[in-house]
Amino acid sequence: MKPRIRISFTVMLATTLFCTSAAAARADVERSSGQTVYVPIYSQVFRGAKLNTFQLAATASVRNTDPEHPLRITVADYYDFNGKKVRGYVTSPLTLPPLGSREFYVREDDTRGGSGANFIIEWIADEPVTPPILEGVMIGNFASQGISFTSRGQVIDEKE
Repeated sequence: MKPRIRISFTVMLATTLFCTSAAAARADVERSSGQTVYVPIYSQVFRGAKLNTFQLAATASVRNTDPEHPLRITVADYYDFNGKKVRGYVTSPLTLPPLGSREFYVREDDTRGGSGANFIIEWIADEPVTPPILEGVMIGNFASQGISFTSRGQVIDEKE
């Protein structure tokens, strides 16, 4: 009988510690009410000895990681390799529901961005939320060759 009591006590203790540490982990998660994020986009890359370009389609992806609260995208601007704004994608705030996502697409034949293109994306929330994941996703093909890769956004301003 005593071994069963010890096992039950051990299970109860482990469950309590797990639940306590899970709650503490949730409390320690970074939260924000808004950010400005720089997302590298490569609408072309160089290949070969003669610096031939390989054109790529590019997508800036915004993923709301908060399971309970929406956020709003207020700016999604595309810039070329010289830092000149090429195009704005948002004319009025776009609401992302909890765990929702939104993409901003640059066609493969749009060569205006060049190899150093980027998006500046601004988002806000009514209350602190887990920050979204912002990534660039690039893909292209030439003859029988294909290429795809991602880039991660970098926060450049935190809203107060």
